[in-house]
Amino acid sequence: MRKSLLGAVAMAALMLPGAALAQSGTIKIGILVALEGAFATGGQDGVRNVELALKQVNNTIAGKKIETVVAPTDTKPDTTIRMARKLVEQDKVDLIIGPLSGSEGIAMRDFAKTIPDKVVINGISGALETTWVDPAPNFYRFNLDGSQWGFGLGNYVVTKKGWKRVATIAADYSFGYTNFMGFAVDFCKSGGDIVQRFWQPLGQSDFGGIIAQLPDNVDAIYLGLGGTDAINFLNQYQQAGEKTRLIGGTIMADQTVLTAKGRAKDVLKGTPTSGPFAADNTDPAWTSYVKLYQDSFPADKRLPSPSLFGLGYYTATLAAIKGLQAAEGDLSNGQAKFKEALNKLQLDSPVGKITLNENRQATGTVFVNEVVDGPDGNMTSKMVAKTENVNQTLGMTADQFRAIGLPSRTAVDCAKLRAGG
Repeated sequence: MRKSLLGAVAMAALMLPGAALAQSGTIKIGILVALEGAFATGGQDGVRNVELALKQVNNTIAGKKIETVVAPTDTKPDTTIRMARKLVEQDKVDLIIGPLSGSEGIAMRDFAKTIPDKVVINGISGALETTWVDPAPNFYRFNLDGSQWGFGLGNYVVTKKGWKRVATIAADYSFGYTNFMGFAVDFCKSGGDIVQRFWQPLGQSDFGGIIAQLPDNVDAIYLGLGGTDAINFLNQYQQAGEKTRLIGGTIMADQTVLTAKGRAKDVLKGTPTSGPFAADNTDPAWTSYVKLYQDSFPADKRLPSPSLFGLGYYTATLAAIKGLQAAEGDLSNGQAKFKEALNKLQLDSPVGKITLNENRQATGTVFVNEVVDGPDGNMTSKMVAKTENVNQTLGMTADQFRAIGLPSRTAVDCAKLRAGG
């Protein structure tokens, strides 16, 4: 499947109309994307969305032909760096869009420092540390990080649902910690308590042990899993006959999960979740993007609507296009004009205006949704709340945010947070 996908992408790059229009050189973009592992389906949607964004400019910017090289990863940082190095040293790309997963992003932050003359625009990876801790001056992230995506959900479940005691299960890696942290900050500040925490390795297949340990005296369980991990958990949760209400982390109720085969995902019905978009958003920027996506690919070659992963890669590619246009395709002098354009860019994206802070990290809107039955037989989500202008420190000062500590198994202490310590 991966070879077929890569071949299709390569052929698409050659056949796009803009390829014949280029008159003054070529800009080569490396697409660093997970096509193996738990998020392979999301990675495939990422590739589709890069193609979709480039097609809107006929694969040509400032008279230069745009070529893409796809470098597949498996979400492991060492694989990611090996593929990134190949893109730079062998494929001679001018810039990189990617990666997809959290720990990959941290690794790419450090790799970006070794290639200061080339821009890296994040695909959709969401670990906080990527842009918060010693950020690379040539690494740009036009998506919110996982902590931002989790913000607003905690307050919603406390104030609107009355759920004040929860147990949590989340993926035991950088993004799992980051997404959980945003939820926990908001949840604890709103008066909630986390009574027990469970962590599972990425790529886990057996959740029986954790399901057996889940406490009964909670209002809900926060589930910070995604991809095949989420599907495996839901299957086993249903088989065990569990009925405790669920709260979904950002990638728990993504299209890659909601459209999976089988009925186990039905246990998500009514589950609140939060993230960078709402499927039923009526804003013209969103509805036109969804229609463009649906019209551009056969129904059996895409998801019913763009996934979080696809949206991330589309937005990143859109930023690259806008930056290159502003720089008039000039990548000389260490890509100085391109970097300057990206630094100033206020991006009109399918989910609203995106601006960057001093760390080159996005500020934008977070949507709170609930999972419902969709008209096409798949499950979907409906928007129930949204928070605009969510910044990297979740509305706190930098010092207040640092006091919480970096995302980890033990951050956030609810009692300490409420006491202001």
